[in-house]
Amino acid sequence: MTVPPQTLSRTPLLLAFALALAAAVSLGLARFSYALLLPPMRAELRWSYFTAGVMNTANAAGYLLGALLAPRWFARHDALRIAVGGGLATAAILAAHAFAASDAALVALRTLAGVASAATFVGGGLLAARLSARAPHPGLVVGLYYGGASLGILGSTALVPPLPWRDAWIALGGVSCACTLVTWGVSRAARDVLQTGPDAPVARRQGVRWTPMAMLLIGYLLFGFGYIGYMTFIVTLLREQGIAPGRVDAFYGLLGAGVVASSWIWAGVLQRFRGGQALALLNAILTLATLLPVLSGAPVVVASSCVLFGGTFLSVVASTTAFVRHNLPPVAWAAGIGAFTIVFALGQILGPSLTGHLADGPGGLQRGFLCSAIVLALGAAFGSRQRPLKAG
Repeated sequence: MTVPPQTLSRTPLLLAFALALAAAVSLGLARFSYALLLPPMRAELRWSYFTAGVMNTANAAGYLLGALLAPRWFARHDALRIAVGGGLATAAILAAHAFAASDAALVALRTLAGVASAATFVGGGLLAARLSARAPHPGLVVGLYYGGASLGILGSTALVPPLPWRDAWIALGGVSCACTLVTWGVSRAARDVLQTGPDAPVARRQGVRWTPMAMLLIGYLLFGFGYIGYMTFIVTLLREQGIAPGRVDAFYGLLGAGVVASSWIWAGVLQRFRGGQALALLNAILTLATLLPVLSGAPVVVASSCVLFGGTFLSVVASTTAFVRHNLPPVAWAAGIGAFTIVFALGQILGPSLTGHLADGPGGLQRGFLCSAIVLALGAAFGSRQRPLKAG
């Protein structure tokens, strides 16, 4: 179905916002809120850093499982149904965290949350890619989708600190449910814009070769490894450095504000470069942002780290969708996004546990952050070697 230009011109930003709420649920509320919950949970449950990292490793393992299952989901259901179903499941699982009676139960719930949030994230990402192909400003639409995680980060910053950690999980589940319903309501009213039309069955079967994208896939794998260590432990590190809890929460809010701005900051870069230049540049900035709190706990340094990191890290995710959109035919977008989602999940599986293991030894969390910075720098190096794909 052809959408009248005047109709499309009124809908892209509204639709992008509705889809961004799927990213808010899958990333901001289901994953990144854990950084705020970790200090009280670790104190009450007497966790080591390794155990704390294992919880996010379990979440990433579930996310990987969801990414591997995604092609089957797309073969049977449209992307909107997948995104909404995953969001509602994520909401229920987050609320169930409040009733976990053991570490094993929490590991299981973190794993299930990863599976459900992968459905939400991949489904929403495919819809955002379709929308960007028909919108006046494609890079902005993609950036807004991934920047939606900022809404989850800011919402978590407002919800979590005042509440006992079990109550906080229930609140996160309720907000996730509300966000998903908004995504469903707005997107359902614009299915003519978001659907691919008669070629949808072909799109679900179209594969993609990984070898031509190898440098970017490796760079993205290393990004997943490096960034998740920062996002898991930054709140804990700042508290260990003696920064008051209220100020730590404010710094985390700054990180979320940086994500909001990132959609506009990097939209031009995502639209301009067809190879791995965007990922390389963004990973280099993240390397610096990760090193800053290791070098100094001064408020201005910590604030700079949070703003730099927040204003950059999800644009790395957006850069891979932009690469897919620039270099692959629409019938292969689902497979391309799926490939990057899989390597992203692999990196996130390794990152939290290794960072936690290093933090339990000499040097503490600062040593773990240094490892993350080195990995991010390597990711920048690999990304810089990715060239645009040849036509066909």
